[in-house]
Amino acid sequence: MTLTLTSDTNQQTLDLDRAHVFHSWSAQGTLKPLVLAGGLGTRVWDFEGTEYLDFSSQLVNVNIGHQHPAVIAAIKAQADQLTTIAPSTANLTRGEAARRITNLAPDGFNKVFFTNGGADANENAIRMARLHTGRDKVLSTYRSYHGNTGSAIVATGDWRRVPNEFARGHVHFFGPYLYRSDFWATTPAEEAERGLHHLERVIQAEGPASIAAILLESVPGTAGILVPPPGYLAGVRALCDRYGILLIFDEVMAGFGRTGRWFAFEGYDVVPDLITFAKGVNSGYVPAGGVIIPDAIAADFDETVFPGGLTYSGHPLAMASIVGALDAMADEGIVENAARIGREAIGPGLAELAEKHSLIGEVRGEGVFWAMELVADRATREPLPASAMGQIKAALVGRGLLPFVQDNRIHVVPPCTVTSDEVAEALAAYDAVFTTVQGGHA
Repeated sequence: MTLTLTSDTNQQTLDLDRAHVFHSWSAQGTLKPLVLAGGLGTRVWDFEGTEYLDFSSQLVNVNIGHQHPAVIAAIKAQADQLTTIAPSTANLTRGEAARRITNLAPDGFNKVFFTNGGADANENAIRMARLHTGRDKVLSTYRSYHGNTGSAIVATGDWRRVPNEFARGHVHFFGPYLYRSDFWATTPAEEAERGLHHLERVIQAEGPASIAAILLESVPGTAGILVPPPGYLAGVRALCDRYGILLIFDEVMAGFGRTGRWFAFEGYDVVPDLITFAKGVNSGYVPAGGVIIPDAIAADFDETVFPGGLTYSGHPLAMASIVGALDAMADEGIVENAARIGREAIGPGLAELAEKHSLIGEVRGEGVFWAMELVADRATREPLPASAMGQIKAALVGRGLLPFVQDNRIHVVPPCTVTSDEVAEALAAYDAVFTTVQGGHA
């Protein structure tokens, strides 16, 4: 028996969606979502055969590309053997997934608590930090996104937390962002030094003995691919050590190849106390996330019950997709490809675009994790208005490129499997569209 669908056209699919699907982060009445019917590698297409080069990786999670045969095969094999089992049981595939993840983690991280995604991974990391320290407050930056569950959304710094501020004990501070520095900095060193001074003053003002954890995206993603200046993360680590605070690195978007490393924090010579992950661990083929736990924190719960759990924690199909994805990424050098592509193709290509187009205020990133910040005026750095960003997005889609557009930025975030030729194709689309925007070329 095969799955029977009631639609095989774009319009039928759109009509069905609009009749029955309630979309996230959206005013429902004006929606007209893009119809997608299939995908392979870095490309997706609709029912009419219109093809798009996916430089969004959907929600920056399809690191291994669409429909990778090794991951599909792993899911199918597990489905034939055992589709679901309670998290209280011991399951071979779950153990294999955890072993592969901890083998990639720093020494001393030997346990994984599996969740259904990144939000509940951060939720449980916060819970662990509070229980381990006996403290309550969690510090995070204003430019951040940590998920849409109770504590995770309040830890988030952007506008989405404001209608959702129901969790207690959250405090925000400003992280580094040299292009729009809150610290009047003019160099990366000044931004790091002044940002760390600001953070320490917040810690002192809030009362160090009340703070359980600092929660940071190693490289903030949705907020703008804000690569931290040299010394900043090491400085945060030092502050945490000074005041007895746990450091949680949110690697949900930045992890598993996105920066050209297995974990983004590996590029900064810093080890956190807890690591959260999701997205790239299995490219979202089946919902999965988790917390990677060091031995010292895991030991807290040897004799004490951990007060958290999920029905689908370590779901066998999700675990199989992790095993298949991580094995394929290692065997095929996919993380190394992401590093090379960033160094040799995306970085230089975006720099050339910035030389040509005055609407590009700044280019920043690493691996396959880049942003172009678009401005109406380079001198004042006034953000390009929403109307122009909408025009750019529509024009890129019209040229067969699926972009990730956030505020006044285009995030250049293809799968880690992307080729140099595909990068050149995307760069040509950006170039052509920017040329059509008023003031888009010098």
